[in-house]
Amino acid sequence: MIIVTGATGRLGGLIVARLLDRVPAGQVGVSVRDPKKAQALADRGVRVRQGSFTEPAGLAHAFEGASQILLVSVDRMGEETVRQHRTAVGAAVAAGARRIVYTAQMGASPVSRFQACRDHAATERDLAASGLSWTSLRNGFHAASGLDFLARGLETGQVALPADGPVCWTAHEDLAEAAAVVLADEGRFEGPTPSLTGSEALTFADLAEPAGATRTTVPDADFVRHLRADGVPAETADQLLGIFTAARENEFATPGPALAELLGREPVSIRTLLRERLTA
Repeated sequence: MIIVTGATGRLGGLIVARLLDRVPAGQVGVSVRDPKKAQALADRGVRVRQGSFTEPAGLAHAFEGASQILLVSVDRMGEETVRQHRTAVGAAVAAGARRIVYTAQMGASPVSRFQACRDHAATERDLAASGLSWTSLRNGFHAASGLDFLARGLETGQVALPADGPVCWTAHEDLAEAAAVVLADEGRFEGPTPSLTGSEALTFADLAEPAGATRTTVPDADFVRHLRADGVPAETADQLLGIFTAARENEFATPGPALAELLGREPVSIRTLLRERLTA
């Protein structure tokens, strides 16, 4: 049985949907914090069990009988996130799974300027030490995040953000389909994958222009100060700034062919997603 964690979240939900195009529902299970939110999956014949990365006993039940487990990474950053991932890896080992597939990010490195990439590198070390077969999906930076950063600028006509660099923005839907392909083909990839990215790297200036907005650069300190004024905790604000400092060092700047090869087509461009948002 293939178990997918976080199946009621955006990426996890899309992965399950694409996986069910390839694998019978009876061979798929999900581990979710609130099983009521996964009732539609249960109605399709998917096994739904409660599981949380903070509760090893619950994960033991959720992972029971698993051959493969997809660990969707926690949507937070820092030491607690790494501990939660480590708990999930330990639960997968205890459940007797053959393989773990993990949603990481391109640029994963212990010396990255972006905290999430350092977290992913730490989890990859835990995966390598687990004794199981494992695959780390080095996903391109989520295009949805880029569009969220652009949102206010599209309203005001001025995209005011810290200095950045080119980023391989990549659609959730494409990353989900790629994950489903990898899960359905158990021999595909061992260890970190090549970067799974869109076909081009774009800056916020590249995105602002077709949207009819002006790109202006704000000092890093002002960006953090504005986030904190909006109620963002200081640690989180500094972590978000790390996206820009890492991009300035070209950590997310190199597109590769691996995602297109998995999909059998070109990935959806963030330019296309931007046009759809502007015309919605």
